[in-house]
Amino acid sequence: MSGDAELLALSRGAGHGKNAVEQLNHLQLLIRNKLDGLLHGDYLGLLPGPGTEPGESREYRPGDDVRRMDWPVTARTTTPHVRTTIADRELETWMAVDLSASLDFGTAKCLKRDLAIAAVAAIAHLTVRGGNRIGAVLGAGDRPVVVPAAPGHAGAQVLLRKTAALRPELPKVGGWGRRRRTGPGRTDLSALIDKLHRPPRRRGFAVVVSDFLADDEWERPIRKLAVRHDVLAIEIVDPRELSLPDVGVVEFMDPETGAVVEVETGDANFRRRYEEAATRQRDEIAAALRRAGAARLRLSTDSDWLRDIVRFVASQRHARTRGTTR
Repeated sequence: MSGDAELLALSRGAGHGKNAVEQLNHLQLLIRNKLDGLLHGDYLGLLPGPGTEPGESREYRPGDDVRRMDWPVTARTTTPHVRTTIADRELETWMAVDLSASLDFGTAKCLKRDLAIAAVAAIAHLTVRGGNRIGAVLGAGDRPVVVPAAPGHAGAQVLLRKTAALRPELPKVGGWGRRRRTGPGRTDLSALIDKLHRPPRRRGFAVVVSDFLADDEWERPIRKLAVRHDVLAIEIVDPRELSLPDVGVVEFMDPETGAVVEVETGDANFRRRYEEAATRQRDEIAAALRRAGAARLRLSTDSDWLRDIVRFVASQRHARTRGTTR
């Protein structure tokens, strides 16, 4: 099955109940085969320093440490070569995963929730090699669920299954036209991110998965997180959140509060203003993440999400190595 087919199965409910483990295993296998086929090599060490594990040989450049000369390769090629080293340090990854009711929405290939689950699976696969540990704080309402950090693929499977099983409480429909800040399906994103600080954790990798539609102050907690950790923000979007089609009068319900409102999508002026407002909102989210010092990966329900992840990882590695090989 393709990645879109796997997520579509999750969206239709095949990923829950008796078939949950089977569908999640298929998703993990797909991610493993796709990413391993397109990405090569492990992550770079998070801490500065040359490391101790031997890496690749490359030609000597002025300023290189002569103590790292690779004499066998130098003798074979008659050109001076040095042996690089890899910073081989254990990595601990913590994720803050927003599973609020606003992610139970999707008008393209899958729901935003299923795309968030796929993102968790992909990040877990990329970070748990070599016995690295991964844990998470999951939010689907008032009480976050903490998944303790565990090593290897076994820990990643536990995390993925708990993520897929967590569902927000559905709000009661009502409050016509009223806007409420709270609801049973709403997650306090800033509090969820703050959970990654307690207890204080050693330097590592932190990932925040959300649609970032919460109106609370999540920028400050991410900035605080970025002081000690490398931070990645994965933004989950759906094309209908960016623009509306011309389909007449449509009734919309806020999935987090239950508030209902009717919208006349046949009004071209209204659709234009909606698109402009949505563009401003996404630009503000991107700017806030840049100010907070987080890298940003945007995944959409209508795009090839695996390809987007591969491109992002490749660009990050290129930026870290400045285009040079290790």
